Amino acid sequence: MSFVNVEKPRPGVCLITLNRPERMNAMAFDVMVPFKEALEQVSFDNDVRVVIVTGAGEGFCAGADLEDPGWLDIFNGLTVPGIARRAMKILDDVIKTIHDMHQPVIGAINGPAIGGGFCLAMATDIRVASDKAYFRPAGINNGLTSAELGLSYLLPRAIGTSRAFEIMLTGRDVGAQEAANLGIVSKSVEPGQLLDECYRIAERICGFSQLGVELSKQMLWAGVDAGSLHTHMNHEGHAQLFLRMTTQNFEEAIKARKEGRPPDYKD
Repeated sequence: MSFVNVEKPRPGVCLITLNRPERMNAMAFDVMVPFKEALEQVSFDNDVRVVIVTGAGEGFCAGADLEDPGWLDIFNGLTVPGIARRAMKILDDVIKTIHDMHQPVIGAINGPAIGGGFCLAMATDIRVASDKAYFRPAGINNGLTSAELGLSYLLPRAIGTSRAFEIMLTGRDVGAQEAANLGIVSKSVEPGQLLDECYRIAERICGFSQLGVELSKQMLWAGVDAGSLHTHMNHEGHAQLFLRMTTQNFEEAIKARKEGRPPDYKD
């Protein structure tokens, strides 16, 4: 049985599904390693313009697999601290891979996103939640820290410091509608409409210039990380000049608008 399913349900769209529903798609290593490999492969599939990540069954991702986290050969010969460091690297790399993908990644949050699952959801570029979804920073409830896998970096930037601090320090559940109100997700929809809504967003993105979309994603994340407005505006300007001077996208957009047709971008 494959714990990660990769499909192409629509032109230009790839759907990657965590497929261990009986364990709520928990982050066992035999799930996360093939998941990262699938993300890396899809990132360089130039026919894929948008990626959607979701979970099979009732949950998106339950975070740490408390039943059986799995064993990898890279753990052989190590003591517990060494194993922990290797394990952390594997999970960190999943988050970084999503961040670094060429394509925008839409998180279709179909159910509970708990602990590392909350972190995984926040790593995606756009998030849409089923009404059945909820988000929980679980570490604080287990005598640990809720700051893991980038959550203490990404959540405050998405919803502001006070609300992020309150959620992460209380370890409470955030339901789908509240998540939409706060900005954790773009919107919440009925469960049967979740993928259709994600496809709708994806298909709109697919209609734009491939390079334009890739650079927009890169500039958005660079803006999140920017040390100063002036530095970031310089990066934006060079990205815009690159597209304007090396492609015919702008001319095609103007021509298509005059002719009353969708633009046919080549780049």
